[in-house]
Amino acid sequence: MAKPGQTARHTLVELQGVTKIYGRGTAAMQALRGVDLRIEQGEFVAVMGPSGSGKSTCMNIVGCLDTPTSGTYLFKDVAVGSLSRNQRALLRRHQLGFVFQGFNLLNRTSALENVELPLIYRGIKGEELRRRATNSLAAVGLAGWEDHTPGELSGGQQQRVAIARALVTEPAVLLADEPTGNLDTARSLEIMELLTSFNRELGITIIMVTHEQEMAHFADRVVQFRDGLVWTDQVEGEVG
Repeated sequence: MAKPGQTARHTLVELQGVTKIYGRGTAAMQALRGVDLRIEQGEFVAVMGPSGSGKSTCMNIVGCLDTPTSGTYLFKDVAVGSLSRNQRALLRRHQLGFVFQGFNLLNRTSALENVELPLIYRGIKGEELRRRATNSLAAVGLAGWEDHTPGELSGGQQQRVAIARALVTEPAVLLADEPTGNLDTARSLEIMELLTSFNRELGITIIMVTHEQEMAHFADRVVQFRDGLVWTDQVEGEVG
């Protein structure tokens, strides 16, 4: 779904009849029951639904943290199920960025070192490493905070570091799992404005799980899960 005034973009993420079953026999639990979902480059999609609805399982599959029991997951028209474990790890490392509710920062390292970490995994060293990490922190409004550890930062600042870390590799997709869940309303709105700016100005595709309707309103589109299926898929502002 292209934004108003934009031409159609190519499909980045596509799920076709995706199911996921955990356990076997009488203990089997079907988390996804045949999910069809398409997300285009540059979209900002909020994923909602009650606990147990399948939204987190779906996000884990999109993030290559889990695999479907059946069905097809295409990323840039490549069938992810046909990739080896190492190839999926490379896809995750080079194409996907992750932001979590709990920040997941290394407590004893500085903000700059936290942001440098994914670049180190990609073999980037020296001046380029520091330059890219410093620029990423500046982009989230933390210029001058490079040497502070997470314990010296507020919750909102810690989440900004986490966003800088997720975006420093210039991923095609940012997966945000309850990114405002540990923040107060004012800090939550700041983080949502930041994510929106990256989506609009840099064209980064964002897929965000949230329980908060107020935060979902920042997205272009809201996908509601229920009982392992996509229940509704609606462009923000649509009636009905």
